[in-house]
Amino acid sequence: MLLSGDGALQDKYEESLTCKCWDSFCSKEDPASTSCYRKFFIWLEKIFDRSLSWPVDKIVCFLFAFYLPISYVIRNFLGIDILASVWEELFICGGIFVIYLKGRFDRVSSLEVALLLYIAGCLLLCMINRPYPAVAFPGFRAQVEYIVWFFIMIRLIDSKNTARFIIWLFAGVVFVMCLHGIYQYIVAVPVPENWTSQSEMAVRTRVFSITGSPNIFGDLIVMAAPSVAALIYYCKKPWEKFAALCCTGIMCLCILFTFSKGAWVGLMVAVLVFAMYCDKRLLLAAAGAIAVVLAAVPSIVNRITYLFTSDYQEATLRGGRAMRWNLGQNLLASGNKWLGFGFGRYGGAVAMNNKLLDATEDFDYFYLDNYYMKTLVEGGYIALILFLLCIVVLLIYGVRSCHRSGLSFKSERSKDPLFRNSGNDKVLCAGVFSGLCGVLVHCYFENIFEETYMMAYFWGLAAVLIYFGYFSKEDD
Repeated sequence: MLLSGDGALQDKYEESLTCKCWDSFCSKEDPASTSCYRKFFIWLEKIFDRSLSWPVDKIVCFLFAFYLPISYVIRNFLGIDILASVWEELFICGGIFVIYLKGRFDRVSSLEVALLLYIAGCLLLCMINRPYPAVAFPGFRAQVEYIVWFFIMIRLIDSKNTARFIIWLFAGVVFVMCLHGIYQYIVAVPVPENWTSQSEMAVRTRVFSITGSPNIFGDLIVMAAPSVAALIYYCKKPWEKFAALCCTGIMCLCILFTFSKGAWVGLMVAVLVFAMYCDKRLLLAAAGAIAVVLAAVPSIVNRITYLFTSDYQEATLRGGRAMRWNLGQNLLASGNKWLGFGFGRYGGAVAMNNKLLDATEDFDYFYLDNYYMKTLVEGGYIALILFLLCIVVLLIYGVRSCHRSGLSFKSERSKDPLFRNSGNDKVLCAGVFSGLCGVLVHCYFENIFEETYMMAYFWGLAAVLIYFGYFSKEDD
């Protein structure tokens, strides 16, 4: 599917060994489906055999899509501190309880096994390497707790309709936030001075909606925009396609106003992946759009060209990412590189909130602005390798899920992609997968998963993707 297209070249490709190998790779069953691990959950399902007719699972899925707005309201408007500190854990417990009520235990995947291995490895590191026990467990919890949403969502989704509902509702929430972001840009909402440098004074503001961070807001858009773009192809009626096109344009406009360079890179990767799956003409359209934006918005040009100036090089070495990454590498080298510096000690929110070590000329507390580096510094090579294993397994089974879901493009390749994809779940899966790929790229520039809702959304949508490929039914 990645190389689908029209003409004689496509015919030759479909007859080639490369195509057969690719189809074979993508069509392989998940070995976890016949494992002892799954048999254990089938045994559990028999023990807790129950069937609740109430749609409590759909309610949890609905609330999951509103994870960020709910968090924002609880933390900023209700004023109940104890609820603000525990509501996410209560939500997780509620999701687990609903799984128990519905009796869904047997859905297991290789990605779930990889995630469990990562969690177990981090727990072992937390127990072995904890010079400051007071921050070791909170650091471990921040690293892995919200991954549990993959385990919950993969068992809560009961049909393709529910999976589609989650995708569209999440995308709708982000779209409304984009409208708010554009309003912020119009009124030039005040932002902290450290969000722009002296050489970027042409940037009048940076939008952030309710996230409090333009970088995190940009990443939310990266995660959601490809799913909205997928609707341009998925919807059947012309007015629906046009509405989806307008919504996609608004989201792309809003991500420009975040002035988050990492989010821009993530979006470009998401567009590339989505275009290779669905419509390669998007590559030309994206190139044209970038050219228009660069010609029409000087502040964006300044933001990009600033990266290649000596002023930026000096600034990044003095207090930017280069300095932070170098400091992280030095901290890692000061101890055991395999075990790391210790969870909660440096690079993330737990360390910033506790600051157990005194600042010196060579040491100060910062966010590392690179989630992979943060994982490496705190958990060493063991944690990073296990985390990268999870990412590799996600990418493999994400590709396979896209291949296995929906209808094949081969039989209708003569049709325009805008029409042959109508009602095809493949394009929805491609949208979700593209967004996840964009987030993974952005993690190289930001501590994206330090925000609990970002980790929850990422792994929850990963569960939706895996559901489409391995657990959905033909008659859904």
